[in-house]
Amino acid sequence: MSAPKIVPHAPTEPDRVWFRFMRLHQRMLMQMTARIRMLGLSIPQFDLLSTLTEQEGISQSELAERLYVTKGNVSGLVDRLVQAGLVERRAIAGDRRSYAMHLTPEGRRLAEAGIAAQREFVASTLGKLKPNDLAELDRLVLLWRDLARATDAE
Repeated sequence: MSAPKIVPHAPTEPDRVWFRFMRLHQRMLMQMTARIRMLGLSIPQFDLLSTLTEQEGISQSELAERLYVTKGNVSGLVDRLVQAGLVERRAIAGDRRSYAMHLTPEGRRLAEAGIAAQREFVASTLGKLKPNDLAELDRLVLLWRDLARATDAE
């Protein structure tokens, strides 16, 4: 694959960079979605399962916060994963309104398979950048993120 052609001394337009970034995001999401679908999962299901690999026993409210979705959305998602035998709701002592979320063995297996697929995909794409290029990309993405966060406060 050849390197993209850059016209010397041509100013880089933020709009062009934005559209390239958004197209790249869409392409990467589509490719990752295809890999997760091969496991029989949607991206939201994988997100929930992989979140539980980090910390089991959290409530649906905590899960919604970690996934940046509403409690209603996570409730329906958990319902479907419970029905599929991938997640269990367990009573929390002293709290009749909340349940602790836990992975079943099959839920853990699928979550770990999805995490492995994600790692392989990242290694085959972003992981092929030279260490200095990766560090520079990381620096720029963090700078861009901070600028976006600053607009949230406006």
